Amino acid sequence: MTDIGQAKILILATDGFEQSELMKPLEQLKAAGATVHVASPERTMKAGEIRGWDQTDWGQSVKVDKTLSEVSAGDYDAIVLPGGQINPDKLRIEPQAVQLVKAFYDAGKVVAAVCHGPWLLVEAGVAKGRTVTSWPSVKTDLVNAGATWVDQQVVTDKGLITSRKPDDLDAFVAKIIEEVKEGRHERRAA
Repeated sequence: MTDIGQAKILILATDGFEQSELMKPLEQLKAAGATVHVASPERTMKAGEIRGWDQTDWGQSVKVDKTLSEVSAGDYDAIVLPGGQINPDKLRIEPQAVQLVKAFYDAGKVVAAVCHGPWLLVEAGVAKGRTVTSWPSVKTDLVNAGATWVDQQVVTDKGLITSRKPDDLDAFVAKIIEEVKEGRHERRAA
């Protein structure tokens, strides 16, 4: 069991993350006492920052704490994958990002993805045999990857947390905190 005040949580993102889907978890997890780092592939950053997408146009920039090459699953209790269409689509073609998601999953650590973020779960091969949710347009990708898709605010399957949209973020973050407190999650091979 890991107290949230002792937890280290990684948010993996790049330019085009949905503004609220990075900022709300970042703020709420820090307010709960967790140490939270934002990581991004080095080549996608400009001046150590990445820029969000705020519903219909470019949003605010966020400071990146670590480059993707500086982080490993062994250093954190959980990983958060914000959505937006641009962010996860860019990350799922980054082999190092996909490998990191798989490493968190294989270690039984909390993996939390919202909106289009589950595209990374598909790419990492961890969706098969899991019950998940997402933004509706990602449903077919998840089903084709062998997941069972449901339309719920937040879904948890052995430490794999998925959520649909910005309106669900409070429940999403609350579930991250709950699952981190539970500790390592045993996962059967799918």
